[in-house]
Amino acid sequence: MASTAPTVAASATDTYAYKIPFVIGASAIGTVIEWYDFYLYAVLATTVLAPIFFPGDPTAQILSSLATFGAGFAVRPFGAVVFGRIGDKTGRKVAFLLTVMIMGGATVLVGVLPGYAQIGILAPLILVTLRMLQGLALGGEYGGAAIYVAEHAPDNKRGAYTAWIQTTATVGLFVALGVILAVRTILGEAAFKDYGWRIPFLLSAVLVIGALYIRLRLQETPLFTRAKEQGKTSSSPTKDSLGNRANWKLILLALFGMTAGQAVVWYTGQFYALQFLQGPLGVKLVDAYTIMLVAIALATPFFIVFGALSDRIGRKPIILAGCLIAAISYLPIYMTMHAFANPQAGVDAAGKAIQVATNPNILGLTVLVFIQILFVTMVYGPIAAFLVEFFPARIRYTSLSVPYHLGNGEFGGWLPFIATAIVAATVPTGALAFLNPAGTAGGNIFAGLIYPIAIALMTVVIGGLYIRETRNIKIWDEVGGERPVPGAVTEATPG
Repeated sequence: MASTAPTVAASATDTYAYKIPFVIGASAIGTVIEWYDFYLYAVLATTVLAPIFFPGDPTAQILSSLATFGAGFAVRPFGAVVFGRIGDKTGRKVAFLLTVMIMGGATVLVGVLPGYAQIGILAPLILVTLRMLQGLALGGEYGGAAIYVAEHAPDNKRGAYTAWIQTTATVGLFVALGVILAVRTILGEAAFKDYGWRIPFLLSAVLVIGALYIRLRLQETPLFTRAKEQGKTSSSPTKDSLGNRANWKLILLALFGMTAGQAVVWYTGQFYALQFLQGPLGVKLVDAYTIMLVAIALATPFFIVFGALSDRIGRKPIILAGCLIAAISYLPIYMTMHAFANPQAGVDAAGKAIQVATNPNILGLTVLVFIQILFVTMVYGPIAAFLVEFFPARIRYTSLSVPYHLGNGEFGGWLPFIATAIVAATVPTGALAFLNPAGTAGGNIFAGLIYPIAIALMTVVIGGLYIRETRNIKIWDEVGGERPVPGAVTEATPG
């Protein structure tokens, strides 16, 4: 087919055993499984795992479970450095073969880990260790998958092709919710909380074996292979990436001007929304999961829509618009969710005071969650293409992964904990009681939104002022020009 790409001499590495749909599919399936593994804990943390693995009163157990959730994110930047070095020096394929094995092994071990009642303090300590191993693996996975697709894709279709990788986190959450809901429905609530929660974790063993089989068939990316042949890779990618003051400027710009805002929008729309439904709003678990599943299913195609749109109008305007619209909309959205759920005071089976949704408007709640996930697709769909274009091939894996995982691991991963802590501090005797002028005993349930709104607005300002548009950067020019990969579309770049 016709192409405007420069003509370059063929090399041995320009022979491909598969087409671009296989590249995307093989990369995506492993990443979906890694997100599934990582988010199983997140979905079950406060409602099931907290009393099993942590001592103390219910509030302390929930905060401990959320802190453990955050611990997995805290080590993601370290995983980015470790596997980034492997990916930039040895190859993209090697790095993400290792990550899927580590993630799968840690997830299966969570599934067989005894609780606090059986082994005492060892239970939370081992759980935190396993979560950190998961975070380490995920720190290397995302960058590898995004770069693997990007370095097969033509320059003018990078947003559309890498957007498929951007669906994987949401699809992984969807699969986790679906598997948990199915097991819970089949076994019943009591059996699920007793032993059934382990089944989704153990299922990971089968999924990881399948992912490894597929990924072992992959070749190294043609762009990286040509760069290596031409002597354009780095022999010390960690030093060249993290020991370079100019590159640190790019890393920090990408963090504060893009990924921090993207991260809080992602975790507000897909985790805090679920936590808010089940906690302050008192929506039944099955209803809350159904709301999330339907909203995710309807919104997921928009990752591709906004990724493809970014090939035409740019990455920056879509991502920053998503951050701005989300920041403006969150408070009215969550206040309307409260009205639709109509929570009333009640007690659970153990006599603990809880909120119970009274005749909740399930359709209305689903629409409001869908809108939040639509914001997610705006900020997340184009972000992989932006990051790939922001850094050079020789240190791309390391440099890209650090701001992505600092943003999503620290700003995003700690969001549920920070938002919950802010609400807890607004009780009448708390440090932030001034945010609760009504003097509500449980605190101001909307106060937690201060955090994602502030971070999203920070990104809009910094990104708007200092981030350059990357859409027209041609990464293939680093290795002498573009040669089409079978199955890729390489018509002239629009605009």
